[in-house]
Amino acid sequence: MHMADEVWNGVQRHLFADATGKRHGRPKIGRRHDFTRIPGRARSHTTDHKWETFRLVGTLHGHAMAYTDGGRHPMQQPRRMPAPELPSGTVPTGKATASGKPGSRKATWWDHTGPLAVVFAGGPDGSRGDLVLPVRIPQQPGQWKRVEHFLANPGRWHKIDLVRRRKASAPGGWVYEAHLMILGPGYTAPSVRAMREQAAALDRIGGVDGNVSNVSVVSFPANLTPADGTPASTEITLSPGERTLLEREAKKRRGHARALERSRRATNTAQYGLSKRQVKRAERRAAKGLTTKAVAVPGGARAARVDGVPKQAFRRDRISTGYRELRARQAEAAASAAEHRCHRARAVAREIIAAHGPVLVVEDCDIRTWYRLWGKRLAQTTPGLLISALDRECQAAGGRLVRASTWSTALSQHCLCGERVSKALRDREHKCIACGLAGKRDLVSAALAAFVRFTDVDDPKTAYLDTTASRHAQITFAEGLEEALRESTAPSQTTVHGAGHAAVPRQRRETSAPRTAGQRSRATPDEPRRQRNYAGKPEHRPGCNPQLTPW
Repeated sequence: MHMADEVWNGVQRHLFADATGKRHGRPKIGRRHDFTRIPGRARSHTTDHKWETFRLVGTLHGHAMAYTDGGRHPMQQPRRMPAPELPSGTVPTGKATASGKPGSRKATWWDHTGPLAVVFAGGPDGSRGDLVLPVRIPQQPGQWKRVEHFLANPGRWHKIDLVRRRKASAPGGWVYEAHLMILGPGYTAPSVRAMREQAAALDRIGGVDGNVSNVSVVSFPANLTPADGTPASTEITLSPGERTLLEREAKKRRGHARALERSRRATNTAQYGLSKRQVKRAERRAAKGLTTKAVAVPGGARAARVDGVPKQAFRRDRISTGYRELRARQAEAAASAAEHRCHRARAVAREIIAAHGPVLVVEDCDIRTWYRLWGKRLAQTTPGLLISALDRECQAAGGRLVRASTWSTALSQHCLCGERVSKALRDREHKCIACGLAGKRDLVSAALAAFVRFTDVDDPKTAYLDTTASRHAQITFAEGLEEALRESTAPSQTTVHGAGHAAVPRQRRETSAPRTAGQRSRATPDEPRRQRNYAGKPEHRPGCNPQLTPW
């Protein structure tokens, strides 16, 4: 049945039209190389010993006892896992036979209580035809609590999927995994739970301003009184060391790309022409009467038709073993880097809510439009990834990250006093003539986001700026607010290693590379072109009630 499901999942996109009314070509069987996942079916939790396709047998206790020598030393799983053994002998059934004695049956994999194993029953009764795969669990000391959460209770086991992923260092270039789904919540470390509980207890409101080079966060006490606390600000930016590391990694990727191109050219010389330098060298040798020298790696353009389409498709090129290994290592490194970025974004998001609370407001911007202006520069700071992680952490801590429309708020073009202060993209400092407030543009925008109110929280277009509350906070906190808008005041809770985001502590402010802009003034996602001529006060628009309480 799982094979039928696999076929159905593969052809349903060809049978049913998408939103545009189009289908995706004809169904194709594909290559064996393309199949990387075999989904299993869920087990029955109402009938004993009823698993569809793959089933997990054994116990975590039996696995630990087998590879700790009875609990006498830490777990040491061998590099090559031994094949599990089927229980031998007979097992009493508990039912009386005609003679009045309890009956018995032959032991099966359901009676296995030793090391964990995945069994696929694809043959007749008994062990013949069964595919039995040993299981290796994470054995690092910090992973044991997580392993216990998922494997300690067999009653929660729900489904097993077999997955194959690329790993250049593994035999054959692939590593095989069994993904287990349980009926229960995911694992959360005790330290993370404690941090979320502390963040939920913070009675603060804050705003987030994200752009290409940094993410700024400013928060205030919810009651806007000095007795409950002071304003706090945090800047998430790249340190000089992290920029150096990013440049080094980018240079390494470019080197690998050139190596792949050289390998492809060397194994498909007929598909490439000679470069100008190689042509001149051949002409000089011919003029001197020397023999023609074979070119191992042609450096010219690929052989193509008149319309520029290559005569031979790239997928039909001959690929060397070294090319495949290098490409596999590249894919493995890219997956590792992506996982590292996600982990770093989660750590930074937890640091933010620990200092500012889980109630935050951010501008509703489409990160995809930013790539049209800055391109790969966003891959260094990944503001969209950080904001998404911040949204999940706010929900996990009992709060919410609410999005506000840039059209109705224009945070980068206003001051806390309510006056409109127009700024071009190159203007990174905020200076208000009316009240004299000065500070960083991004921190001022983040502070204004804390005073955004909504008539409907789920609709970003209903957002408007409560200038009365922002002016009250400016007068109440005075010097403390000005200090928060000039520099990062929230202490760094977490040290985030590696390239990418890092919270800028106070002693590193001077070394952080500031954001620079060109000479042309361009509209950005947080500064739309139509927004420049907008002079109305959002809180005075029809349908907006300035007396609404904060959401």
